Amino acid sequence: MSVYESCHALVDPSASELDQLASTLRCIGQSNANSIDVFFLIYASSLVFFMQAGFAMLCAGCVQLKNVQNSMLKNLLDACGAALGFYSIGYAFAYGGSDFENPQKTFIGTSNFFLIGVDNLMFWLFQFAFAASSATIVAGTLAERCQMAAYLCYSMTLTGFVYPVVAHSIWSPQGFLSADSVNPLWGVGVIDFAGSAVVHLTGGTTAIIATYLLGPRRGRFYDHRGQPLEIPKEFPGHSAALQMLGTFILWFGWYGFNTGSALNLSAPNKDEIVSLVAVNTTLAAASACVSAMATNYVFEDRKVGEGTFSLSHAMNGCLSGLVSITGACAVVDPWSAVVIGFVAGILYLVSSQTLIQIRIDDAVDAVPVHMANGVFGTIATGLFASERRMALAYPHANDVGIFMGGNGTLLACQCCGILFVVGWVTSLMFPFFMFLNYLGWLRASASDEVEGLDVSYHVVPPSRYLGTDVEDEVKGPPEHVLRVLNFASFVCIITVYYAFVGLLNIA
Repeated sequence: MSVYESCHALVDPSASELDQLASTLRCIGQSNANSIDVFFLIYASSLVFFMQAGFAMLCAGCVQLKNVQNSMLKNLLDACGAALGFYSIGYAFAYGGSDFENPQKTFIGTSNFFLIGVDNLMFWLFQFAFAASSATIVAGTLAERCQMAAYLCYSMTLTGFVYPVVAHSIWSPQGFLSADSVNPLWGVGVIDFAGSAVVHLTGGTTAIIATYLLGPRRGRFYDHRGQPLEIPKEFPGHSAALQMLGTFILWFGWYGFNTGSALNLSAPNKDEIVSLVAVNTTLAAASACVSAMATNYVFEDRKVGEGTFSLSHAMNGCLSGLVSITGACAVVDPWSAVVIGFVAGILYLVSSQTLIQIRIDDAVDAVPVHMANGVFGTIATGLFASERRMALAYPHANDVGIFMGGNGTLLACQCCGILFVVGWVTSLMFPFFMFLNYLGWLRASASDEVEGLDVSYHVVPPSRYLGTDVEDEVKGPPEHVLRVLNFASFVCIITVYYAFVGLLNIA
């Protein structure tokens, strides 16, 4: 049955012909709007989930060749553990019983376990992709030295309970920090449009706790006698190409991450909000990339007399800009996005060097990217949020950024959000990782770490790395495999293109 026939069947036959036509047209319009919203959320969810591939490629490129399979499997387990944890209890704790007209505040959701009674299943898919992203942040930080058992336990714990409480507090209308509440905190609430605090600060805080308790990779900061090295040893990743591929995939997926947080396109002003979000996402990433690379060049030039253009710093600077703009992307002007990204690139460099100074080993610089810039991105909202943009995205908020004439209430709410996220995550994940360490489940043995986790956990023959197969590894995959991969890439590009065209035609 067509949409017209379905809508016409609902019309009151006793009404006048004009009223019947008007009712039918309203029904068709609502049906089309719902279809557009569902397709928009499907598309955004797909982009966010595709970021898992970006995380996987980035981590695989940053680790040594002997740990690639282990790193990739942990990224896969993140997605699987997040799906099961968020399906069973995570979604219920985060959004169970949400009611935008109910002023009651709750610490945690209490209904919709196992998706029972959930009508909008697409909303679950979108939020699951966010939860999985938060969990995957930790994967690279613990690379090359973490056991498999600990990883699956952590992934399900974070997405099943720790992350949902943060999401409930800031994004659910019943959350005590939520800007969507009937009575938001101090009349404003915490503004975190796409998750600088909810997603990235949660994952980044977990990452620094885990890597602190796990300890550095062997030989990174200490010699075999346990004596501190004067100059920390570098563990360069085996593939800059994979790192770059992962960075571009993440940037591409971020358009779904940020724009999808609008949740629909049919509501008033959503077209303007989504357009602004996409532009700000682009500008912040570009600005941070340039600032990180340029600042590193100047620093090296002053220190050793000759600067270098660091690819790794440029890539991580780009990701830092994306993290920093995530929370503010709907409420700041484009020029503010450029400034936020510029500061984020410098902040990444400072944070990365600080970790090295205090001998905390972060294999992929996830803590500087996600934790440091998650904090900054949340604060930046309280600094740069403009009155016009706030009126469109959060019409009930009664304050703006202090650089835009605000009175500081919004900034105070943002700081409360940061303190809550860091405090909540630390209070749960610190004892959790300590317990795993006590059980002996956290760190791989010394022999496994030296030999490589691929050999220890995945039965990869040592000759692959140390014998005659090394030359084959350098040569790359056979030609017929490359042809298949090229064809698959072409199909993916065509599919994305026609999806865009289809969305525009529907709109």
